[in-house]
Amino acid sequence: MTVTKVDIVQDASTQGAIYQSLLDTDSREVPATYRVQSPFPEAQLTVPAERYTSAEFHKLEVEKIWKKVWQVACREEDIPVVGDYLPYDVAGIKVLVVRTGPDTIKAYRNVCLHRGRVLKEFPGRDNHLTCSFHGITWNIDGSLAFVPCKWDFPTVGEQWSLPEVRTGTWGGFVFINVDPECEPLEDFLGDLPEHFKDWPLEDRYKQVHVGKILRCNWKVAQEAFMESFHVVATHPQLLPGLSDTITQYDAFGNFCRAITPNGVPSRHLKWDPTDQEMIDALTDRTLDVPIIIEVPEGKSAREALSDVRRAAMVPYLGAEGADKLSDAEMVDSLTYTVFPNFHPWGSYNRTVYRFRPYNNDPGMCIMECMILSPFTGERPPSAPLHMLGIDDDWTEAWELGLLTRVFNQDGYNMPRVQEGLEDGSLTEVTFAKYQETKIRFVQQRIEEWVNR
Repeated sequence: MTVTKVDIVQDASTQGAIYQSLLDTDSREVPATYRVQSPFPEAQLTVPAERYTSAEFHKLEVEKIWKKVWQVACREEDIPVVGDYLPYDVAGIKVLVVRTGPDTIKAYRNVCLHRGRVLKEFPGRDNHLTCSFHGITWNIDGSLAFVPCKWDFPTVGEQWSLPEVRTGTWGGFVFINVDPECEPLEDFLGDLPEHFKDWPLEDRYKQVHVGKILRCNWKVAQEAFMESFHVVATHPQLLPGLSDTITQYDAFGNFCRAITPNGVPSRHLKWDPTDQEMIDALTDRTLDVPIIIEVPEGKSAREALSDVRRAAMVPYLGAEGADKLSDAEMVDSLTYTVFPNFHPWGSYNRTVYRFRPYNNDPGMCIMECMILSPFTGERPPSAPLHMLGIDDDWTEAWELGLLTRVFNQDGYNMPRVQEGLEDGSLTEVTFAKYQETKIRFVQQRIEEWVNR
C-alpha cells in the first residue's frame, strides 16, 4: 500500500482540507485537536528589516515584550528540592527561580540590593541566598536575613526584601513575568492546556537539554523552525518522507501551530519514492547503513512507522492504551509556538525549543532544545543544560541524536541571514501568505505588544 504525493492543485485556501483528507485515512480515531482548523487571517506580509538588526528596536522589545510577557524560565524538576535555585537571563534581565517549599516556587530579580552584583550566577541549593561581594543574605522566601555591619546601614530594614517576580506553572514548566500588573498565566495561555490534555508534559522528565549561542537575532533563529517551506532547500534528505507543502497552520490567541504529515512524500519531488524510501528518509538512513525499519508487505510507510512507535509506548501506556494511538499522533510533526519564544511539540514527540536574546545584542541569541521523555516509576533526574560553545558543532551534543544533522543545516543559514539583513540593502522582509503563517503570527503579536 503506497501513499503517493497528494494530487491537488494547492493554494492557501486548500491547505487545511488537504491535511484533513489525509486524517480521514488514519487507521485509528484521531484526537479532536487534530481536527480543529483555525486559519490565521491575512495580515501583513512584510515587516521592516530593522526588526532584526536595530539596537533601538531591540530596546523596544526589551521594554515592551521581555519585561511584560510570560515566558518559560525552567522545568519544575530543575529545582526539585526546597532551597534549589536556578538563574534565568533574557536580554539583560536577571531572574532567580527558587523552590521555597515542596509545592511552592518563587522568583526574584537576581540582583543584590546593596551594590547591584548578580546574586547567583549558577544553579545551586542553599537555605539562604548570599551575595558573594559583601555577604548580605536573604532567606529563600526573599526576606532579608543578614547584613554585615548592620549598624552602618541606617536605612536598611525589613523592607529590603528581594523584588519578587510573578510565577506560574503549566505542563511541568515554570513561567515568569517581571511585570507585576501582568494578566494571569492561565489567561495568557488560553486554550493551550486543552490542546495538550491527551499528552500531559508534566508527566515527562527532561532527558536532554542542549543550548548554543548563535550569531543572529533571536527571531532569525526562531523563524527557521516555524515553517516547512525551507525543507526543500535546507533539508532535502527529508523530502521522500515529509510532505512539507501540505502542512496545516493554525492560530489561537497567544499561540499557533503547524501539523506536518510524515510518511507522505513532498510534492517537490520529481519521482514517487517507495514506502521503504520514505521510511529510510524519516530515519535518516544512509546507503552504508542497514535498513533501520523495514516496511512489511501491504503496509504504508505511515503505518509501519506508527506500528513501531506504538510498540515503544507500551511500557508507558500499556498495550491497550498504545494500540489506541492514531497514525497522526505517532508520525506527524505537531509543533506549537507560544508567544514569544516557547515551542513545545505536541503528541508523543519529545522536542521542545526555546529562543531568547543573548545579553543585549540584537545580533546574537541563544537556541535551546529540550527532550522530554516518558518514564515509569520514580522520576529520573532532570538533565542539566549542556551549553555548546559558539563555534562548536551541534554533533558535539551527541545526546540529540538525529537532530544534530538538521540543526547543523539550519545553523549554517542563520548567520548568513543576519549578515544579509545587516547589509542594509533590504528594507523589509517578505513572508509567504500561508506557509509562513506562524512567523506572521508572532510578528503581528510583536507589533501589538510594542505598540501598547
